[in-house]
Order: sequence, then structure tokens, then C-alpha cells
Amino acid sequence: MKKLNVAIIGQGRSGRDIHGKYFLTEAGRERYNVVAVSDKIEARRVRAREEYPGCDVYEDYRELLQRKDIDVVVNSTFSYLHYPVTMDALRHGKNVVSEKPFSKFAIECEDMIRTAKENDVTLTVFQQSRVAPYFTRIREIIDSGKLGDIAQITIHFSGYSRRWDWQTSRRYYGGCLLNTGPHPLDQALQLLDTEEMPNVFSVLKRINSAGDAEDYAKVILTAPGRPLIDLEISPADAYNDFTYRIHGSRGSLTATLSKIKWKYFDECEMPKFTFEPLTKADGLSPAYCSEKLNWNEFEEDMSGSPFDYAPAKFYANLYDHLTDGADLLIKPEKLLQQIRVIELIHAQNPMPTWC
Repeated sequence: MKKLNVAIIGQGRSGRDIHGKYFLTEAGRERYNVVAVSDKIEARRVRAREEYPGCDVYEDYRELLQRKDIDVVVNSTFSYLHYPVTMDALRHGKNVVSEKPFSKFAIECEDMIRTAKENDVTLTVFQQSRVAPYFTRIREIIDSGKLGDIAQITIHFSGYSRRWDWQTSRRYYGGCLLNTGPHPLDQALQLLDTEEMPNVFSVLKRINSAGDAEDYAKVILTAPGRPLIDLEISPADAYNDFTYRIHGSRGSLTATLSKIKWKYFDECEMPKFTFEPLTKADGLSPAYCSEKLNWNEFEEDMSGSPFDYAPAKFYANLYDHLTDGADLLIKPEKLLQQIRVIELIHAQNPMPTWC
């Protein structure tokens, strides 16, 4: 099996603990070879040389872009650097995997897409949650039609935490909307399934963060003929017990990343509407409008997570795309809608920048 040479720019949480971790797995080693790593911190460069045998390390990422033997550049820099670093790599004729967020502004995303086409290279974004096992299964259940017409989908990416790193700075493109948000927003827009811009209601707040960026987001998306999507990211929910909750005309679903519970009833005719008072069996005593439904209930355990199974799925697809021309799993053009929604949410909730 031909191996593709990889350069990783950045050895932080994503560059090392997600992307780098995959490249060290058996499947990763079969397809890819990490030949270059760049990071500003010397200790991380030293560690990278030990963890990726035979790789070269650079303080300045621009040096590794001069190399002719690199097939894929992984851009896992600070969020505000995703655009300029990706543009630099594309102009050097490199295929690029950009960490999320794609960018803060749609015009920058359009520029990257155009530059990739002009240089005949592949550009994709690491939105691996789209192929996370729990989300894949949820889509299968919805598509089966057993839950009936879907009225509402609630998505919670919440918990209780306090934060004080660069991800709390708006100047660094921090905040929950650009950090956590691309994952549930990507899923939400997949489920909304419309090319049109949805109606957006949003509230951003800063609750448990030291910086000036939001850490709480409430986003409601609607579109004609589509379910209402209620998306919440909160750092102040110590009792959060679900990631997904779905309301359908014939059933419901609740799910975490590791377990899905759902139930539906077999299709049966709705009793006819009446203005007449409802009565019990005696024909006189008042009765509440109720019926006995035969529920089919299921509980499924999910194995694999967005941080192991999903990266493997993402990079297997990228390999097949670059070597055999397979259809790309995450097309950057499909993420423009997400970035335009994020832009609108920021416009609806202006916040001062001070750190």
C-alpha cells in the first residue's frame, strides 16, 4: 500500500492528541507517514522527533512548505491562523486538512476553496463528528421513518467547566461557537438538509470563562418543511444527561455519545375529531383524551467515538480520495452554510474584544 507523506503544523491538543494519535495507529501507519512537524515550542519539537521516527521538525512552518515530498499538510494551528496558513500551504501546491473552524468568515472560506481549485489540490476540513457512530446511527433511525414526521431535534453539547486559555479570546477566534460549535452545527445542518439559509435565533453569553469570548450559545434553526433544531452549548449544565433528543409524530429518541434509546408505535389511525364530550365506559363519567399505544422500544450501545473511530474514518476516506479518486467525505463547499450561520449569530450578538 502506497504511503502518503504528512506534515503536521501545530502539536497542541488537536495536532498531537487527535491527528498525531491517529497517524500512530496501525491503520494510520499503513496509509500515512509523518515526515515533518512544525511547532513554535522547542520541547514539543523535541518530543515530535521522538514520537514520529525519522520526521524533521521546524520552528517556522514555512520551511516545511518548501519540501517537495509532502502529500498532505494538517493545519492544526490557532483558529485565527487557519485561513492564512491554509492559504500559504495551498499556494505551495499542498493538499490541506484544516482543523475546524474552517474560518470565522465565509469570504475567507471562499478564498481557500478558490485557491485549492486554482492549484489543483484537495482542501478539506476536519469535521469528523459527521461520521461519529452515534450520529450515523441517529441519521439511520430518522431516515427509517419509524419516528414519523420529525418536529424537533434538540442537540446539547454541554457540561460544567471553567476555562481560561486562548479559546476564551475573541481575538484568537475563540469562544464556544467557533470551538465546539462546528461539530453540532455541522450535524444540525446535515439534519436540516436545505441549501437555503435557515432562519436563525441566537443568544450568546459568557458565564464560566476568563476571556472575552462566549462560552454559552443557544441557537434555534428553522426552515420551511423542516424540523425545528434547538442547539445548546453550555458550560454551566452539571446535570446534562443527553446529547440528542428527537420528537417525532410516532416516536422519540434520546442519545448520548455512547447510548441511544428510542421508541415508536406501529402506525394506527387517529381517532376522529369530535366536539362531543368524552366519557368513560359508563357513557356518562367524563374522560380524558387518551389511548393505549403499542410501543416498540430499543436501547443500543455505541462503540467508537469522535476521537478514535471518526478520525480513522475521515483519514481513510482522504487516503482513498487522494490515491483512487474516491468522493471526498467533507467537501469544503458544503461548510459555507455553517460559516454563514456562525457569522449571522455573531452579528446578532456583538461582544467587545479585550483579550
